[in-house]
Amino acid sequence: MAPFLETAVEIAREAGALVLNMSERGIPFELKGDFDLVTAADRASEALIVERLQSHFPSHTIVGEEGGQRDRQGEYCWYVDPVDGTTNFAHGFPAWNVTLALEKAGELVAGVVFDPSRNEMFAAEKGGGAYLNGRRIHVSKAASVSESLVATGFPNRKRPENINIHFYYQLAMLSHGVRRPGAAALDLAYVASGRLDAFWEFGLSPWDMAAGILLVEEAGGRCADMHGAPRQLRGKHILADNGLIHEEMLQIFGEVFAGKFRYPLPQIQVSK
Repeated sequence: MAPFLETAVEIAREAGALVLNMSERGIPFELKGDFDLVTAADRASEALIVERLQSHFPSHTIVGEEGGQRDRQGEYCWYVDPVDGTTNFAHGFPAWNVTLALEKAGELVAGVVFDPSRNEMFAAEKGGGAYLNGRRIHVSKAASVSESLVATGFPNRKRPENINIHFYYQLAMLSHGVRRPGAAALDLAYVASGRLDAFWEFGLSPWDMAAGILLVEEAGGRCADMHGAPRQLRGKHILADNGLIHEEMLQIFGEVFAGKFRYPLPQIQVSK
């Protein structure tokens, strides 16, 4: 394991243990704006991660969700989400994680997604493969959307304006089902490990998906935007899949973007 990845694993485990301990004691939450939640665990975890990264790599830029440095400086940049899935965490729903990833000169080179509730460490490095608790993982072999289990997410803010319900419904009708766990990094890790066959979402931040993208690609999957263009950490949307259903997913997305629906949304009928 390369030094960058080894350090990231150690830091994620330490931060995850801190957050898990706080969750067992019960942590109140507050609102960021009208909808987004933040807890003392988010802030404590990010403070720990930033301190550890600065200690190991003082020249590296750190971009964190809860107030880390935002401007890219130098060749190396860490993306940190101290508690991905904060809303789940705040409600005691066990689908959250600690994730961090390293970018070198615009290329993702290391990333981890740690789920303390299940003690599952997903880790990947560029050219070195993807692993779950030290065991090599690969994307699924599902060959069509009709035999796939897929996942997506919805934003806490501006939910009425989000068009994803149309994509959600079409995929719900065409696949084995659509899951919405509420923690994007875990969703991507599950695509990498074959538990999910695809994941898509609108409006994610770089720290939500950096590690997960590397996991998927190193596990043999594909990542792009929802039009099929090269994926971007600051893009408007992301599609990650096992590669085998990539073109079919893009075809379905293209239809929905064009306003063509194989399955119209059902109309509500009120019985008298």
